[in-house]
Amino acid sequence: MDIQRFCIKGSVFGADDPKLQGALAQVHETPERPRCLCVPGGVEMYVAHHRQFVVKRMPETGSQHHPGCPSYEPELQQSGLGELLGEAVLESEVGTVELRVDFPWTRTTGRGVPRGEPQDASEIEVPRRRMSLRALMHFLFERADFNRWSPAMEGKRNQGVLHKYLQEAAEGIVVKGVVLAERLYVPEPFSEAGKTAVAQRRREKLAVLRPREGQSPLAVVIGEFKASEVTPLGRRVWIKHMPDAPLLMAAKAWERIERVFAPLLEARDADGGQKVRLMLVALIRARREHTYEIDVASLMLASEHWIPVEGIHELPLVQALVDQQRRFVKPLRYDARNAASFPNALLLDAGASPVPLHVVSAYLDPKEQAAKALALRAGDDKQWVWHTSESMPKLPVRARP
Repeated sequence: MDIQRFCIKGSVFGADDPKLQGALAQVHETPERPRCLCVPGGVEMYVAHHRQFVVKRMPETGSQHHPGCPSYEPELQQSGLGELLGEAVLESEVGTVELRVDFPWTRTTGRGVPRGEPQDASEIEVPRRRMSLRALMHFLFERADFNRWSPAMEGKRNQGVLHKYLQEAAEGIVVKGVVLAERLYVPEPFSEAGKTAVAQRRREKLAVLRPREGQSPLAVVIGEFKASEVTPLGRRVWIKHMPDAPLLMAAKAWERIERVFAPLLEARDADGGQKVRLMLVALIRARREHTYEIDVASLMLASEHWIPVEGIHELPLVQALVDQQRRFVKPLRYDARNAASFPNALLLDAGASPVPLHVVSAYLDPKEQAAKALALRAGDDKQWVWHTSESMPKLPVRARP
């Protein structure tokens, strides 16, 4: 599918039709809903308005679209998002998503965390699943479509695109009563000519960190990790496109990150032949004026095109799909125990249903090996499997348009 088509009040419009905006304006905030015509009978959509009118899929209807449709979304059990929907991810109204997370938006100065439970409890709350900081990054990357690829995206992904679409993805997300876009910073592309203006916009954005009445607000930064350096007071953590604003972290805390995320840090030195990006998501606060300290952090691998991956064993498949100009989506782990239960990719251009693509690496730990074996046994004869100890098999044939 090259151009998505919509039926609006009996008329059909392509996504690139200059008359589409006028048609959407007529039905915005009315009971009338556009229908995506990717399948017979169409799929109901809704109209949102940001800087212009946008047609978006209705909640939990993504898998009803044709795999080649831009509105297609994998079935819930094919990624870690399925475990979070309904508890940590709530769509209270069309177009607005509430996320329940396991991290705070503020820290209280000089007050310890209370221990134990109150002796006279008046109620017992049922534990609910909460989203981690890593899962939040996965959610933003998926909402901004960085986990999917089509040939039209070639040459169109860069830091400016990452900044724009991650920030836009955060506009319809509410976390603890705060619109995430107000607390999210993704670096703008750096240039010597524009560095003063970029730095000023960053300071204005992160002014939200200014302490108020003993409370230290927190914000989220997402960027590509560049390096860390030892200082007498701890570590400076450098993010690409932020050469003038390091993030600070206690030495022991950064050492824990190096231990926990050792495979991801080492992936940048792997002799795999593909470029890998290491993305950092950090919850930060202001230690002093314009001095930013990491409170919580997580890391994620991504391909050259900012497609999230679980490990370097997935990179050859992702690169082959890009090189062969295929359409695919990369299921993300979120907070699942491991990602081996999910397809490593879903091929979207091989017919009326997506084709699961599985990668089996001898370097997966025993639990992941067992989870992948179980997933393969539960799959059908359409699934594609590559054991990395062997040559990559040919990909399923592309269906005719």
